[in-house]
Amino acid sequence: MTAGQSEEPFLLQMRGIVKTFPGVRALDGVDLRVRAGEVHCLLGQNGAGKSTLIKVLAGAHQPDAGSIELRGEPVSLTSPIAALRAGVATMYQELDLVPWLSVAENVFLGGELSRFGFGRRGATRAKTRQLLGRLGHPEINPSVAVAALPPAAQQLVSMARALAHDAAIIVMDEPSAALASDEVKNLFRVIGELTAAGVSVIYISHRLEEIRQIGHRVTVLKDGRTVATELDAKTTPTRELVAFMTGRALEHAFPQRTSVPTGEPLLKVEGLTRRGEFADVSFQVRPGEVVGIAGLVGAGRSEVLETIAGARRPDAGRVEVGGKSLRSGSVPAAVRAGMGLAPEERKSQGLVLGMSVAHNLTLATMSRFAGAGLVRRGEELRAARDLTGQLQLRPADPRREVRTLSGGNQQKVVVGRWLMRGSKVLLLDEPTRGVDVGARAEMYRLIRELADSGVAVVIVSSEVPEVLGLADRVLVMREGQVIHEAAAGELTEADVLDMVMEGSVSVINVTDTSDAADVIEVVDEPEVSEATGPAGATDETEAAGATDETEATGTTDTTGVKDAADVSDPATGEDRR
Repeated sequence: MTAGQSEEPFLLQMRGIVKTFPGVRALDGVDLRVRAGEVHCLLGQNGAGKSTLIKVLAGAHQPDAGSIELRGEPVSLTSPIAALRAGVATMYQELDLVPWLSVAENVFLGGELSRFGFGRRGATRAKTRQLLGRLGHPEINPSVAVAALPPAAQQLVSMARALAHDAAIIVMDEPSAALASDEVKNLFRVIGELTAAGVSVIYISHRLEEIRQIGHRVTVLKDGRTVATELDAKTTPTRELVAFMTGRALEHAFPQRTSVPTGEPLLKVEGLTRRGEFADVSFQVRPGEVVGIAGLVGAGRSEVLETIAGARRPDAGRVEVGGKSLRSGSVPAAVRAGMGLAPEERKSQGLVLGMSVAHNLTLATMSRFAGAGLVRRGEELRAARDLTGQLQLRPADPRREVRTLSGGNQQKVVVGRWLMRGSKVLLLDEPTRGVDVGARAEMYRLIRELADSGVAVVIVSSEVPEVLGLADRVLVMREGQVIHEAAAGELTEADVLDMVMEGSVSVINVTDTSDAADVIEVVDEPEVSEATGPAGATDETEAAGATDETEATGTTDTTGVKDAADVSDPATGEDRR
């Protein structure tokens, strides 16, 4: 315990928690102690056991050994509902919302307001509006379907649901990952209000600056064990935290650029426009060049990448790869031309969670391992095993279901799919979202190695230092338009922030139900991959939302089709017609 630390009794004590899955011991005697009214930060690399530990606390997993005490009394959290009733609410990094239900219905799912057996819809909407106002977003319509909201707004709905249950402990897993800077400030304000009222917050983040800003104490996990606890969040040196997480000091996070890209552009984007999302976007990428796109959430960055990849049909403009124009709105055409997209929502758009790592890696290259209607599984497995070693996947077992991997390792699988295919243009949307500092450095190294091998890379990231550190050239987007382009070395973080935060984003208003066509067209993003049906249908380990109802979110196909272009799967490039 650090000097001067409060001697108040612990609100939560988890002792010796053990959890084993087939082939891996995810938790090996983990201890976690949390006091009332504190922000307790949980750190560790991807695969360290953080997600498994919070699922044990949320009632989604049952521990094989160990004990849990709340307010000094032993408890058995046998289900998410039992955890909620005990006062534990959880916000997962991969959101557990039901897309076809309204915002209000999601917020009170499992705790519906009723009288004499009848639902109180008016009261539910009113209370939802109050909660969203508390989060600084009263403009979000409680009656709108969650599917009609972008990821950042969906994150806010998940926060509102946690607040609705008056929990004593709220677990927040990467809550700021999809939020713009002003929304992060609102999040921190709400956390301050919660802790002042005696609520404990278990905060998981890979952004160490956030830990400094709002945290009180830190526990660090590594390889399923507690390696440090009772650390002061504000005074423990970053080097020490990183050493606890990785077992080594982390130097030079961004690899050095080895050469200046030359030659004819490999990717050309000219006048690309999609009504209500972005307009007149033009840029070029040479072989070996990394182009970064910076901007606030809602600026149109992800929509541009998806349109380039053929997952959305543009209203104007064209895309060329290697001097040849691509058929607009066709993922298969883009994949055949050598393009690959790693989407922002890796679980819902980039992976088939019920399939193995090997099958996910070979989705875009299945013809290489198939013939006469049969798949050569041995050859497929050998190729996948070679690639998992190259990607430093943990655990390095290509037969494991991809759903069992941590977020960072799942992201490696998405990128690895296009490495397997030999793509020469790679579009990376938030490639390090939810990835720890150690795995993040590995991802940076991989991106630089790909560029050095001649791949043209376009990267979208909400973290300005990441864009500036990785990219050779930077495009700055605001309100659906490219407002500035410069070499990364000519820009500072302050320069970019000044540009993106000038004025307000007004091109897209996802909460205005007066224009239903725009709402559906902008935000119905899960539809771009037919794989999202089975990929979204997970067991309780993925949808440990709080109620049994939320665990069935993947059982109904809600993908739909926006337009004629949206019949191809961005995860594989296969035509669904």
